[in-house]
Formats: sequence, structure tokens, C-alpha cells
Amino acid sequence: MKIAVATTTRADWGLLSPLARELRDRGAEVQVMAANMHYNPALGMTIREIEADGFTPVLECKTQGSPAEIAAACLVDFADALERERPACIICLGDRYEMLSIAQAAVMEGVPVVHIAGGAVSEGATDDMFRHAITKLSSLHLTECEEYRHRVICMNEDPHLVINTGAIGIHNILNLSPIPSQQLNEDLGFEVDGDTLLCTMHSATLDMSMTPEEQYNTLLLGIEKAFSTHPRLKILFTYPNNDVDPTPLIAKLEAFREMHPERVLTVPSLGMKRYLSALQYAGGMIGNSSSGIVEVASLGKPVLDIGIRQQGRMRAASVIHCECDSEQIALGIDRLFTPELQELAAKRENPYARRDTLQIMTGVILSTFS
Repeated sequence: MKIAVATTTRADWGLLSPLARELRDRGAEVQVMAANMHYNPALGMTIREIEADGFTPVLECKTQGSPAEIAAACLVDFADALERERPACIICLGDRYEMLSIAQAAVMEGVPVVHIAGGAVSEGATDDMFRHAITKLSSLHLTECEEYRHRVICMNEDPHLVINTGAIGIHNILNLSPIPSQQLNEDLGFEVDGDTLLCTMHSATLDMSMTPEEQYNTLLLGIEKAFSTHPRLKILFTYPNNDVDPTPLIAKLEAFREMHPERVLTVPSLGMKRYLSALQYAGGMIGNSSSGIVEVASLGKPVLDIGIRQQGRMRAASVIHCECDSEQIALGIDRLFTPELQELAAKRENPYARRDTLQIMTGVILSTFS
């Protein structure tokens, strides 16, 4: 059986790679179809991570440019690839604009879509609309929790084809052998320890009160204030995605790193293993990445979720929230280091966690399309 796997970002491949391997190990011919950020040099050229995992993409959609240009290229290129390859289904994860184009291409070519992580809500980004649109284009739905399963069913989807699998990223955490601390630090040229916070901040595209540049200015000012009260605090930044042109945002990060070379490191993409390893040794996470909401609680680390981007998502008690305001960000960083929040995070209670997620996903996909 041919099963296509669509991947367009460094983040989604990290989540999808164990599923792709498991499907391959169980006899499926896995066809990786890669696009967008994987071919962006400024964001790490993460196509190399796919190849290092033993997969050679059958489609390489390398178009760069505006979101509309990327989405249009994905629609055309994936339609051509699906017509040529005729897989039994295509797996699409998440809620990005180009993933919506891929789902559209699949429907037009008569290829069923398996949608992972539908039913969530993220009120501060256009991803919220794209996610629900992908749901309506999909044939099989693998949701991250029971609340999200119920929401998909309320969208008039067949309950027998909406399965609560838990979040695939938790499988990675439960089965990760982290890079030893000394080796990781040598690789990064930066010490990641309990005084380090990992920061990933994307554009909150529906925040009409602040531009992405203003959101970043506020974030960096908040961190600057936290530096004054936490003399040992360090920040490990990963670059934002390309929901909007990331160039000015990356420039702000690099200027901030130059101001604080001993306390700040910027990395375009850590890759799944370095990312999860860094979180194992760090004191916590800040920003507005969905990984902070969905996965980091299972690492026993507290998270400061900033701004409106992830508002509406179910979250663990160890994930706290603040507005995109420099004073609130500084105070939120203070809270991350309190014994109370560290103790709460250590309980690792996560509403997205299931130990059998990978087995459920693989079994359902194979049985549905065999």
C-alpha cells in the first residue's frame, strides 16, 4: 500500500517521522512529499533532516515567496504528484495555509486525506480557519484529545472516522534518548541548563493591535527586563516560521544576540532530537509555539504562553499565559522559576498524553485504507 506523507515545516516532520517509519516497518510504501520551509536556507534547509531519517521525497516543492505563492505551488505540484503516484491516502498534519492547499489537491485527485490534530482552537492565528477547512476536506481524523474529537464530530464528521489518538509529539518525548548534556552544549557552543529558557515566537497573524515586528519588540524588551532580575538567565531562540516574511523578525533576534552574546543563542532549526534534548535540560519554555501547549508538559517543564496566538487551546496547568506586554512577559518569566510552578510542571500531567498514540494511528490508517 502506498501512503503519502505531506510535510512542509521543520516542526511537522519532527512529529511525523516516527509515524512514517512505523508505517514503513509495517509494510506500507511511504512516499514523503516535501515543500515550503524544508527548502528555505534562512530557516535551516531541513530537507536534510528528512533525508537523514532515511526518506527520499517523491515530491520536492521548492517554491519560495509569499504565502499565496507557496500555497499556489503546493496546490499544483501536489495535484501532479498525487495523480502520478496514486497513494491510498495522504497524511496531513495541522493547520498551515499550504497544508490546506495540499488537502485541496488531494480531494481534487480523489485521494483520501488523513488529518492529524484537527478540532483544536487557536484564536490568534489564521491557522485556526485553515485547520477547520482541512477537517472538512478529510476522510479520517486523528485528534489529540477527546474534546477535540467531539468538536470534529460537531462539524458533521462521521464519529467512526474520528479517533482520539493523543498527540504524536508525546510519543517522541516518551521514546527519546536525549543527547548527553555535554555533547549538546558542545554542538551548540552554548550551555543549556536550568537557567536557560527555550523561546519560539511566531507571528500572531490575527492580532490587530500589534504588527509582528511590534510583537517581537515587546518580547525582546520583556526578556531584557528579565535579564536585569535574573543575572544567570539565558535564552535559546529558534527562528519563527514563514506565516509572514520572517526576515525582519530574524534580524531582530540576531541583533539581540549580538547585544547579549553570552546569554543568547539563535538557531534556525534545532531538529527534533536537539529540540527535545534542549528542553530536557532547560528550565522551561516561552513564546507561542503549539509545542509549548501540547508537548512540553510531558517533559516536566513549565511554559509561558505569550499573546493571543494559542488562545483557545486546551492546556496543562503548568502552561501559564500572559499578554504580549513587556512587563507581563518579565513577570511571567519570574513565575517560571518559582518552586510552585516547577513542582507543578514536574507532575507531567498533560491532557494530550497517551502512551499508545503511535500504535493507534498506525493501526487505524492501515485498517481504514487496506
